[in-house]
Amino acid sequence: MEQNEIDELMKGVGSAKEPAPADDNISWDDVKDEMEQSAHPAGPKTEISNVHFEELQKAKPEGKTNFNLDFIMDIPLTLTAELGRSKMLISELLQLGQGSVLELSKLAGEPMDIYVNQRLIARGEVVVVNEKFGVRLTDIVSPAERVNKLG
Repeated sequence: MEQNEIDELMKGVGSAKEPAPADDNISWDDVKDEMEQSAHPAGPKTEISNVHFEELQKAKPEGKTNFNLDFIMDIPLTLTAELGRSKMLISELLQLGQGSVLELSKLAGEPMDIYVNQRLIARGEVVVVNEKFGVRLTDIVSPAERVNKLG
């Protein structure tokens, strides 16, 4: 019930139009009648009609259709090549020293995972280039597989 409806009800309590009950007790029927009257105010009927909108058209870009991607070429990315993973307790970590060997989850010769900003994008094999390690990409992850990995 809105404030203006409450004000209207309060005006009617003391008026000659609706005398208040002599014993100041309001019955449930009185309250119900007032609520029904306020829910269906008397007034002009409003006509409702359907609105029709035109179908949206795909906007065609003006000028050339090739997009210039030069503005994103300087965005830094983090590339990670993962040989494998291992889980250990803190006590085991503290016992590691120079010459310790960590056992990884992947087998020798198995492709390593390549991540860009923590998203798997490719797999590859380890190679040596000018006495430095490198990765030869053997498989690029399909867009469908990348989407499946997100969920």
